[in-house]
Amino acid sequence: MYRDIMSELIKWKTSEGRKPLLVNGARQVGKTWLLQEFGRLHYNKVAYVLMSDNQRMSRLFAGTSDASTLISGLEAEVGFSISPADTLIIMDEIQEVPKALSALKYFNEQLPHYHIAVAGSLLGMALHEGISFPVGKINSLTVFPMTFSEFVRAVKNEQLATILQKSDRVLSSSFHDSFTELLRQYLLIGGMPEAVKSFAQIGDYHQVRAIQKQILMDYERDFSKHAPVAVVPRIRIVWNSLPSQLSRESKKFVYGAMKQGARAKDFELAIQWLIDAGIVFRVQRVGKTGAPLKHYEDLSAFKLFMLDVGLLGALSNLDLHLLLEGDILFTEFKGAYSEQYVAQQLVAAGLPLYYYSSDNSKVEVDFITEIDGLPIPIEVKSASNLGSRSLTHFVGKQGIRRAVKLSLLEEKHNDIIINEPLYRAEHLAHLVRDSFS
Repeated sequence: MYRDIMSELIKWKTSEGRKPLLVNGARQVGKTWLLQEFGRLHYNKVAYVLMSDNQRMSRLFAGTSDASTLISGLEAEVGFSISPADTLIIMDEIQEVPKALSALKYFNEQLPHYHIAVAGSLLGMALHEGISFPVGKINSLTVFPMTFSEFVRAVKNEQLATILQKSDRVLSSSFHDSFTELLRQYLLIGGMPEAVKSFAQIGDYHQVRAIQKQILMDYERDFSKHAPVAVVPRIRIVWNSLPSQLSRESKKFVYGAMKQGARAKDFELAIQWLIDAGIVFRVQRVGKTGAPLKHYEDLSAFKLFMLDVGLLGALSNLDLHLLLEGDILFTEFKGAYSEQYVAQQLVAAGLPLYYYSSDNSKVEVDFITEIDGLPIPIEVKSASNLGSRSLTHFVGKQGIRRAVKLSLLEEKHNDIIINEPLYRAEHLAHLVRDSFS
């Protein structure tokens, strides 16, 4: 299954200022496969070292800061000579040997001609243990679940995925029904590679759900294994509240919805742990639309989304038969799955993401991002209608140059508001830029 981020790895390999590469991301988003496939395709040899339960590597990296000695130790571990020109060194689950993460500094300073890539999950927890991060000495990439276009490529074909990236109304219109059906599938399956692979090969939604449930169980085991004991119960409360939080009308995270009398200070560590683990992400409120949007963050109000829409459905025990009920999957639970899907695609596309609400809460816009220095409001319409007085009023009052509505309908633009189908959410930046040309 091709991943778009492969092109970034190729750029890293050929860049003049290449540094050791840190590939971050939640568990089971495909980091290991990605690096091994990259090595298979673009190097003669791959020196793969798994750091989990590896006492030899723990002792090696604890014992020296000499990069040549470390290379000799890695050669002994893999059983062959590592040549800098044609070998990719992969250290997987590097958070299990935190001093190996610090040692990337030594590789960069002493042996910069070696090609070293490391993968890790729960890195935030490793760093909390007092390990120094090699600031300025590494390159980094974050891997997310598969996007909708990657899903289409995996389960259907390359040509259909390519059409998603084009601003060709005739092509998009011709395959609109096909994309809508695939999007309905994606909302249930999501982008976790194992789930997508299973569906592409077998096509059994129940098998997909079993895989999703196993991933959720693995995440919950991490709560007990890696989080401070006192925080674990609150992590579970936050985690299990996410489906109901996202089913609220505004999607704003409400502490009192978890537990009567709950306060921010009681749960802020639990929320931050889930964010550091990469299995949830936070979308902050802004009360103004100036650029940069970060200057207008309201740190006390936010939405909290899960890593993956398919995992949200599994955690919610979403009925698999909803796939057969027309558009109900898009509208169920006040459009929670549509909004989760859009947030997931935009974050994977690297766009800064916020939501807007006025101080009196009378006006709210689902999301607002920033493209080429311009604030771009985004409204997610779960049903097949484009009525939106709030967005129209907001655009006029704020002097917005472009706004986006995402719905089940085909694309339709006016001078300011871009109406695009939901299945093109990940290409929003491209679509907005095209609208100015």
